Amino acid sequence: MKPHSETHKIPFNIAGVMIAIGIIYGDIGTSPLYVFNAILSPNKYGIQPKITEMLILGALSCVFWTLTLQTTLKYVILTLRADNNGEGGIFSLYALIKRRSKYMLIPAIVGGAALLADGIITPPISVASAVEGLESRIPNLPTVGIVVLILSLLFIIQQFGTRAVGKSFAPVMVLWFCMLAVLGISQIITFPDVFAAFNPYYAYDLLRNYPQGYLLLGGVFLCTTGAEALYSDLGHCGRKNIRISWLFVKSCLVLNYFGQGAWLLKHVGQTLDGRRVFFETMPPWFLIPGVIIATLAAIIASQALITGSFTLISEAIRLGFWPKMRVVYPTEQKGQTFVPTINIILWVGCVFVVLFFRESSKMEAAYGLAITLCMLMTTMLFATYLRVRLKLNNLIVGLFLGTFLIIESAFLFANLQKFWHGGYISLLMAAALVIIMLVWYRARQIRNQLVEFVELNQFIPMLEKLSNDITFPKYATNLVFLTSSERVDRVEKKIIYSIFENKPKRADVYWLIHVEVQDQPYTCDYSVNHIVANDIIRVDFRLGFRVEQKINILLRKVIEEMIASKELDVEMKYRTQYSFIGGDFRYVIIKKEFSYENKMRFFDKLLVYGHSVIKQFGQSEEKGFGLDQAIVTTESYPLIFNRKVKDFPLKRIDSQLIH
Repeated sequence: MKPHSETHKIPFNIAGVMIAIGIIYGDIGTSPLYVFNAILSPNKYGIQPKITEMLILGALSCVFWTLTLQTTLKYVILTLRADNNGEGGIFSLYALIKRRSKYMLIPAIVGGAALLADGIITPPISVASAVEGLESRIPNLPTVGIVVLILSLLFIIQQFGTRAVGKSFAPVMVLWFCMLAVLGISQIITFPDVFAAFNPYYAYDLLRNYPQGYLLLGGVFLCTTGAEALYSDLGHCGRKNIRISWLFVKSCLVLNYFGQGAWLLKHVGQTLDGRRVFFETMPPWFLIPGVIIATLAAIIASQALITGSFTLISEAIRLGFWPKMRVVYPTEQKGQTFVPTINIILWVGCVFVVLFFRESSKMEAAYGLAITLCMLMTTMLFATYLRVRLKLNNLIVGLFLGTFLIIESAFLFANLQKFWHGGYISLLMAAALVIIMLVWYRARQIRNQLVEFVELNQFIPMLEKLSNDITFPKYATNLVFLTSSERVDRVEKKIIYSIFENKPKRADVYWLIHVEVQDQPYTCDYSVNHIVANDIIRVDFRLGFRVEQKINILLRKVIEEMIASKELDVEMKYRTQYSFIGGDFRYVIIKKEFSYENKMRFFDKLLVYGHSVIKQFGQSEEKGFGLDQAIVTTESYPLIFNRKVKDFPLKRIDSQLIH
């Protein structure tokens, strides 16, 4: 392994455009299933609004301009510019600015948590909306059981990887979008006056003059809920592929929305009465095939969000926002990850949402609130990126920030009206995730502040002497310690204690390994410092936040290259599965535990205890670094920074006075 930095770029070609259509537009692409039903849902008094020209043209105009301003302008044109070596997403954006703006930590965590909460509610609403299309043909259909079964099967197959399923994503989604366009056109030609909704005046008229028209923005917002995925999947698809594919996708979406608007305008004065607008635009003979295609598209939308959640958690682990968990790579496909614990959490969450709401119309009440928060956080992060990275004029930054804060705040206000109708479910999920991330991050900071370091130079003679003293039994040929010290000349005091206290640990070579997580996603560099030739060697790995930290494999690769270049003179004693390596390896993991003797502020104590609880659900440090338990020795020591001192009334008495 030679020192290098890998830049992850996706070429622009037809295949890339097809992949983009297949994997990133599932959420926004299935929005036509429920947007108009959400807009025309009963008000807080349970009264379903009648279809009027003002309502439909105004809502349709709001949908079109939301897709144009929020999705096209903000995400496709602007936010996609903020790529982190080809990678996108809210954590990648935060990684670009975190060293220059420490205050953006909270928006990053809130946005990431909201996106994960969205990943729990989107699969149920997408699949339920598709399956419910059969209810007009099959009364009393057990949709709840069918939706739970489909979602359960979807989560089961995650452990095997989605490579085979992924190959079918593009053809199915192309078929889906073509179907949207054809259905829309079939209705538009019967009522072409619907194109008047391109005029933004109708949106203005609705919001200003329709009774509580601003509340309809909660339903309108659902048309753009998948916009965040455009940026999150930048690394999988590439900027140009996303931009070109969006032209096709937006055209199909707009045609379908206008087609649904045309159908509604032919029913002015009526109410929906349980009818689903999307499926009403289908000819009766096409209903069954249409539901099948819609269900497949909903499954793909769910798959994209599940995969995105795995990626988001993996990034959070690398950035120190989340406890280490077992991450599996089921296929060789780049970016394909599987986090078993998160898979179970998502499945439980999705099943709970289905059983709690039971109908997609009720899920719509909870949908959109969390993702609005995510979009607001992305706006703040991107504005900071424009200021600190691109050095743009404050007027331009302010114009961007002001414009989208106004738009998204209006959506947030409208969505807050859903709070008591189920919106609290998504907010509670997001809040729980925010608490976990903040507690884990802050407690780790406290822990790191308590680590005591010593100058390594004063212990070098002792280490050399111990290494060559044959009167002590050899503990290992290569003894490896993981150090958090960023300086080569310093090391944790407890590492020195571990080597010399009690039974000294003699080794031929002492290795100090330091891992620094980089802001770039796929950096994979290393440097070597020979503190004492062939006796004490330090290796610093610089790994991107998307690189798997398999320290055992990485170190063996480094040693192979050092031996090949004669930089390391090690007698070859053993042949291992990794090729010739000098001797056996033993890793010592020193766990830093908070001591109960610490006197802390109440809030800090809560953080520490919270960290301890969360840690029980995470992965052990040795597994997180890809180390086999058979070659690891684990030692613990307490972190003490302010020992409690009490004046106990202790009095010594003479033994002869005791009878």
